Amino acid sequence: MEESQIIRTEYSELMKKSYIDYAMSVIISRALPDVRDGLKPVQRRTLYDMYELGIRYDRPYRKCARIVGDTMGKYHPHGDSSIYEALVVMAQEFKKGMILVDGHGNFGSIEGDGAAAMRYTEARLAKITQEAYLADLDKDIIDFVPNFDETEKEPAVLPVRIPNLLLNGAEGIAVGMATSIPTHNLGEIVDAVKAYMKNNDITTKQLMKYIKGPDFPTGGIVVNKDDLAEIYETGTGKIKIRGKVDVEEIKGGRKKIVISEIPYTMIGAGIGKFLNDVCNLVETKKTSDIVDISNQSSKEGIRIVIEVKRDADVDNLINMLYKKTRLEDTFGVNMLAVADGRPEVLGLKRIIEHHVDFQFELATRKYKTLLKKEQDKKEIQEGLIKACDVIDLIIEILRGSSSIRDAKECLTTGATEKIKFKSKRSEKMASMLRFTDRQAQAILEMRLYKLIGLEIEALMKEHETTLANIAKYEDILNNYDSMAQVIIDDLDALKKEYAVKRKTKIENAEEAVFEENKVQEQEVVLLMDRFGYAKTVDGSVYERNREAADKENKYILRCMNTGKLCLFTSDGKMHQIKVLDLPHGKFRDKGLPIDNVSNYDSTQEMVVYMCDELQLRYAKLLFATKQGMIKKVKGNEFQVAKRTIAATKLQEDDELISVQVITDDQHVVLQTKDGYFLRFAADEVSEKKKGAIGVRGIKLRKEDELEHVYLFEEGTETKVMYKEKEVTLNRLKMAKRDGTGTKTRA
Repeated sequence: MEESQIIRTEYSELMKKSYIDYAMSVIISRALPDVRDGLKPVQRRTLYDMYELGIRYDRPYRKCARIVGDTMGKYHPHGDSSIYEALVVMAQEFKKGMILVDGHGNFGSIEGDGAAAMRYTEARLAKITQEAYLADLDKDIIDFVPNFDETEKEPAVLPVRIPNLLLNGAEGIAVGMATSIPTHNLGEIVDAVKAYMKNNDITTKQLMKYIKGPDFPTGGIVVNKDDLAEIYETGTGKIKIRGKVDVEEIKGGRKKIVISEIPYTMIGAGIGKFLNDVCNLVETKKTSDIVDISNQSSKEGIRIVIEVKRDADVDNLINMLYKKTRLEDTFGVNMLAVADGRPEVLGLKRIIEHHVDFQFELATRKYKTLLKKEQDKKEIQEGLIKACDVIDLIIEILRGSSSIRDAKECLTTGATEKIKFKSKRSEKMASMLRFTDRQAQAILEMRLYKLIGLEIEALMKEHETTLANIAKYEDILNNYDSMAQVIIDDLDALKKEYAVKRKTKIENAEEAVFEENKVQEQEVVLLMDRFGYAKTVDGSVYERNREAADKENKYILRCMNTGKLCLFTSDGKMHQIKVLDLPHGKFRDKGLPIDNVSNYDSTQEMVVYMCDELQLRYAKLLFATKQGMIKKVKGNEFQVAKRTIAATKLQEDDELISVQVITDDQHVVLQTKDGYFLRFAADEVSEKKKGAIGVRGIKLRKEDELEHVYLFEEGTETKVMYKEKEVTLNRLKMAKRDGTGTKTRA
């Protein structure tokens, strides 16, 4: 290959450009809705394809597989699953403020059940979609662009006549950005648009007199009303939603909590998780007031029933549900949409502003098209009226012509040379005719019955109607107020037919506060096996099974059920576990991995020492590392609120091998892997902070490392095993810290 054919490019620049191109493609062509019609490309293409296929609201349903296949083949070559998912969502009334597709068959449920396969389901356009989203496409009101392979034309945007971005909201994840727009009430949106059209200087706060807040299809209660003004002003923020809770009396003086509406964010798997969370509250003894929970939801709506004890504090329990479960949840608002070809975070007023500008653009194009049609009609009507007055002359021209061309030429230009007339007078009158081409063609195509008196009278009336329409359309096009009134009238008609009552309540509510059930304090025994599965049992249970427990478990620790456990690990961390987070029960219960209740990761670290947090209060801990570094640390340094802290500082490639409680009257014996033992007094170990490395305990030889640390009191005989040989620690020679130690004979 010649040097001239090689294009040298900086790799980083090429990658940067390629990634930006990809990101923009995802943003504009996939993930984000257009501010004008509030639709993503896949939604727009699906609806337009249904319109093209003639699957109207008043016609039979068609298989979804047909719709999906046609859309994919013509407009959206990105796989059938994305198209069908978009179609399903547009048919789910619990996800949209107003459904755009009328689905027939299993389109999923609010509890997270998926829709049936597309070959089993059918669909057609909803009436509102037909009338407010796809009407007037034949009036040249929007631009059509080539499809992916330039074999078809598709609309760049649908002529939607209501602010769909607000009505149905939007959710989408692009590259580096995401959109999350809540649904709103149609009637309120229409009123807000009308208010803006009457006063362009209206503020967001004033618009909120009409749009109270989001209106979720699942109902619920928005509890931070005061925050909405800033959210709608900036386009970002957090909306707090609660489910609707009622208390009903049942037999025996007992009560039950009935949840009839849920937060919008709980749709799908969130309902099942809520039920599990309530069960966990009972299992972990956070509450003892709940007797039973059942999900009685159906197609009629949500109904989750929680039965409570006779003397239960119901209000406290409801507040606990708000705080500890998703019965109160947060909807993150980020009103991001494509405006003028670029992604932009829009406030409420800006969205309405874009919508109104779009409506004026649609109306202008529509009435220009209608005006042109009426002007063409007027031209032909005037020609036919004039022709009726000289019909005898026209018949004479036609009879005297040898071809249609000659007759047409005579009618348009007055050329009489090629036509035979009965008289000079007729010829002179014919030479004065000046019809337009379109008029002449209409005259030549006119049928004789049009000459009947009634037909001429109807033509005159039609002409009057045409003139009235022309005057009307010109007024609309030339007068802002007239066009605005047409748009307002259209909105009023849509509101009258499709508006529904608000489902979501908007209010300010106090923060949910509750008192947790005080757990009866008692001593329990922690059992943890070598696989890291832990549980607690009563002391009496442990005593009955002591032999088996000692044999099967690596760690056995007496502690209080209200306390915490401290785990010191090989990478120098300390993890804390609440004893109440561990399952309490029978001796043969498997338990729970400590990974699940703490930040401990069994794949990355090992437990070196475990103790009760209370044990640390007055104790001192001896730390020792593989590289022979040791230190003493006061135990109260580890009484912290955090779940994980750095317990010590380690050098590179070092690890913690031992943590023990130490007293000043003890002796320390360090044992290396190669069999060197060093004995010294405990008071030779320096006291340091937990963030210190410590001091050298023993001088290690090359390739050697510290393996064990032993503590014993003076006068007590302590024996250990090293390579199957017994070593008596108290008989070892007393030395100083930081020595080389003596080698034992194995």
